[in-house]
Amino acid sequence: MGIFDSINISASALTAEKTRIDIISKNMANVNTTRATGGMPYRRQMVVFEENKKTPFSAYMDKYTNKFTGNGVAISEIVEDSTPYKLKYEPGHPDADENGYVMLPNVEMVSEMVDMIDAQRAYEANITALNGTKSMLMKALEIGRR
Repeated sequence: MGIFDSINISASALTAEKTRIDIISKNMANVNTTRATGGMPYRRQMVVFEENKKTPFSAYMDKYTNKFTGNGVAISEIVEDSTPYKLKYEPGHPDADENGYVMLPNVEMVSEMVDMIDAQRAYEANITALNGTKSMLMKALEIGRR
């Protein structure tokens, strides 16, 4: 493990959690969007994380050494939630069908708030890890001064 590997891992996690927070904010902003691209209601989106892939050579080297092999986190994709849309009886709405029902996005505000709090806590934890690493590196530099 190199001296800056833990900083790079925390930085990749911060980037991933920021993207997750952005997607959650987008979901919350579109909770009442009945007509998005394609004429259908907005569909909730979710971020999928995966381990950062190493280059083939470094993966080969790590296989035959006893080194830490972590390489951080990456966003593999942003997927749409396939749960059904919510139906609300509102006959005067411009997007109501012939029976008076309006299809609303499949976004649940309580669920989004819980996800937002979880993402914020993960972001804060990664900042704490980054600050801890920085503090250890600074203490290591002080050893050489004495």
